[in-house]
Amino acid sequence: MGLALVAAPSFAGARATDEAPAVAAPTASPVLSPRERMRMNQRVFDQVWGEVRTQYYDPRLHGVDWNAARGVYRPRALAAQDDRTLYVVLDEMLGLLDDDHAGAAPPAVVRRQDTLRQPRAAIGVTLRPDPAHPGDYTIESVRRGSPAEAAGVTEGWRLHTGEGLWSPEQDVVAGRVINLAFVDEEGRPRPLDLTPVVMEPQPAFVADRSRPGVVVLKVDGFEPGLGRWMGRELADLPPETDVIVDLRGNPGGRLMEAEAVLSCFLPRDQVWATRTPRSGRQIVMRAGGGCGELNGPVANPVAVLVDGDSRSAAELTPAALQEAGRATVVGERTAGAVLVSQETRLPDGGRLTLSRADFVTSGGVRLEKRGVTPDYEAAATREDRQAGRDPALQAAISALAARPQGETALAGAAPAL
Repeated sequence: MGLALVAAPSFAGARATDEAPAVAAPTASPVLSPRERMRMNQRVFDQVWGEVRTQYYDPRLHGVDWNAARGVYRPRALAAQDDRTLYVVLDEMLGLLDDDHAGAAPPAVVRRQDTLRQPRAAIGVTLRPDPAHPGDYTIESVRRGSPAEAAGVTEGWRLHTGEGLWSPEQDVVAGRVINLAFVDEEGRPRPLDLTPVVMEPQPAFVADRSRPGVVVLKVDGFEPGLGRWMGRELADLPPETDVIVDLRGNPGGRLMEAEAVLSCFLPRDQVWATRTPRSGRQIVMRAGGGCGELNGPVANPVAVLVDGDSRSAAELTPAALQEAGRATVVGERTAGAVLVSQETRLPDGGRLTLSRADFVTSGGVRLEKRGVTPDYEAAATREDRQAGRDPALQAAISALAARPQGETALAGAAPAL
């Protein structure tokens, strides 16, 4: 995601609560007097409300009476006594749009996002909102060697938040104990005191060449440099080597990096989507040949791995390759959160993410609220993960191996329009 006041167009998931509570804040939010807090709340609310009214991609705002929303939510926002309460109000209001990209991230979460690829204080868990328990979070993964792993925290536990409890809207500082209210999968309370430690960042892109005849390109996010990295990994790759692009758990990212990835596999100028901003003027999107230093797309057989946490750019990419007949998609149906969004910095250091354009594939499919359906369904259970099994990856390897001998990988590609 961009760090400028207005980021480059992206397909990144907007909910800041998708971020892991794993980073030390370089500078904590200042302590405000009640009057200063009210004034700051007013500035933040008015900017969020005003940007939605004037810049949201749908000028009808999905039928929401935005003036009425202001009357309901502004008094609550001004009365909020902390960031958590303020951003709960903002997200409730933005939730009226029924748009997974519309969200506001509080300052502490933004600080963690901005230092995602730097050494940072960590407890070592990633979280996603728990729809069955509003305000709580499900533990999506636990990092090896982290304080959370040492304490016995496991995937599938729930982090309970509430009055007096730690929540992702608060900072994490190395050496400062935080009290966490976990609930295990059997519903038993598991309160833990964890002390964050500084951990090295995990790479956004990883190439796994441990299997003969297969390279697995794991992409955690469509972050700056992805196109150049993928071009390097694909350069001089033997034509018989199968390529698997793993987009599971990928929340999306920069549009230009998604375009670069598609240029690694689609012919230059091939149409792959259309986006429509607030003005209503349609913009045709074509493969631009921007895959690092490659002169053209590779012809290797390709599979793409996706799951229910693949969002935005991690949905449009497999959809475009699937429609073009260029890749086999394996895994689980994706999240269905595919709108072109931009981010704006808020006065308190928070961040607003807002959809600025609609998106339709070259085949006329609107993926928002629909997602991508894999060619082959495959999902890993918790037991599979604990045992080191990966059914989706194995299914992708098998699907590529079963291709008819001599079949040309680009044979099914649609002509440029």
